[in-house]
Amino acid sequence: MKTIYLDNNATSAVDSGVLAAMLPYLGSLYGNPSSLHNFGGQVAAAIEDARESVAALLGAEPDEIIFTSCGSESDNAAFWSAVQTQPEKRRLITTRVEHPAVLNVAQYWERQGYRVTYLGVDNKGRLDMDEYAAALSEDTALVSIMFANNEVGNIYPIARMAEAAKEKGVLFHTDAVQAVGKTPIDLKHLHADMLSLSGHKIHAPKGIGVFYVRRGVRFRPFLRGGHQESGRRAGTENVPYIIGLGGAAQLAADHIQKERIQVSSLRNKLENGILGQIPHCIVNGDTENRLSNTSNISFKNVEGEAILLMLDRLGICASSGSACTSGSLEPSHVLRAMGVPFTYAHGSIRLSLSCYTTEEDVDYVIEKFPKIIKTLRDISPYKD
Repeated sequence: MKTIYLDNNATSAVDSGVLAAMLPYLGSLYGNPSSLHNFGGQVAAAIEDARESVAALLGAEPDEIIFTSCGSESDNAAFWSAVQTQPEKRRLITTRVEHPAVLNVAQYWERQGYRVTYLGVDNKGRLDMDEYAAALSEDTALVSIMFANNEVGNIYPIARMAEAAKEKGVLFHTDAVQAVGKTPIDLKHLHADMLSLSGHKIHAPKGIGVFYVRRGVRFRPFLRGGHQESGRRAGTENVPYIIGLGGAAQLAADHIQKERIQVSSLRNKLENGILGQIPHCIVNGDTENRLSNTSNISFKNVEGEAILLMLDRLGICASSGSACTSGSLEPSHVLRAMGVPFTYAHGSIRLSLSCYTTEEDVDYVIEKFPKIIKTLRDISPYKD
């Protein structure tokens, strides 16, 4: 049975070219990049090439790029550095719709005595800039706002928010894990002090991430030990994965227009095909300002987990929300923050495409969805 993969916000396939670039560093080119001999030195040079590719994708300088293990490590490093370099500041600002990699970290610092403001959203998942402006104060150690939401795809006004933080002298961090490669990011013009990304969302392998720190920003390492990454992140470099991320960054830069046009067109076809055939379903989020690949749809009086199981039997991979919280039977914290009605919130499905999604894939899903929903509604204990 063919697999139709529409769960790219959870993880993406490693591109074949990326894998080919990695393989020598899993075999013959095994030298330690910290070694003084040429055998290790050639590996160090390859890491710097990858760093340049990532910097180019972000509009950053290579020395602003720190390789980490994942987006979660990068997010933790942002909070750690901000509070360690500014012990006199005891406030933090984030949102109610963050990924757990930020939300749980903010809650940890709250338990340590920090005052945390969790910005709310409206029924489209949009932030209130007036609420944000009122929350900003000179005793704020860090603002951490996601660039784009992993569940509903909303793109947030990061440029405006970062500028407002800068005017108050407040550090600004954005978790851009879902945004990188899907929407242009130019850190030469975006005044974010720190940014997180994860390789496995842009067709690199799992286990590699990036933490961007703008030149001049005071920094304290989260992971201490050796001198790697110019003393900013200890541990022998994960060379094959860094090489893979460098290749994926180049591909993302090359494909970003395809992502915005072709993938968006397929997402719209999929969404319209489902909405046109199935009554009592709604699209969650801000449809005017969202990622090109993401559609989050709620079906009234149906359990999302049941939909996923029936899709899975047909070879269709989707999600009911964040892969990091999918073990929970509670409705998504994002949809709860948006005030999505209970009868819809439990039946939400996230469909996330990639540049490898085909029109044939979309047609197949459109064909199968109506029968799945009808079957589940027929046996549902919840009725209109």
